[in-house]
Amino acid sequence: QVQLVESGGGLVQAGGSLRLSCAASGRTFSTNAMGWFRQAPGKEIEFVAAINWNGEDEYYSDSVKGRFTISRDNAKNTVYLQMNSLNSEDTAVYYCAASPHLSGSYYAREYEYWGQGTQVTVSS
Repeated sequence: QVQLVESGGGLVQAGGSLRLSCAASGRTFSTNAMGWFRQAPGKEIEFVAAINWNGEDEYYSDSVKGRFTISRDNAKNTVYLQMNSLNSEDTAVYYCAASPHLSGSYYAREYEYWGQGTQVTVSS
């Protein structure tokens, strides 16, 4: 069992930045690929970014590539999402997820554990 708690969301102006954190507890974190997903009101959940177990491989959706950066600190059992150049289309609830696999995935069905989510609102 892995418990995930996201933090760092909030209200930011367009063009601004936020850093989300996801603290993991429970089963060993360092062998799990991790991902960030988001869901805007009335829309399906959307892949944002993922990172493999040792942080050497990163995956991004086209909509955030070049603006967002995923990273992890296995010593702290934490994964981060640095979000820059935010715009109104980034407004959503952001979820952290843990995969039972070593490599990250673009697909929500590949992730076994999910956090409660943190709201990110970008004002224009």
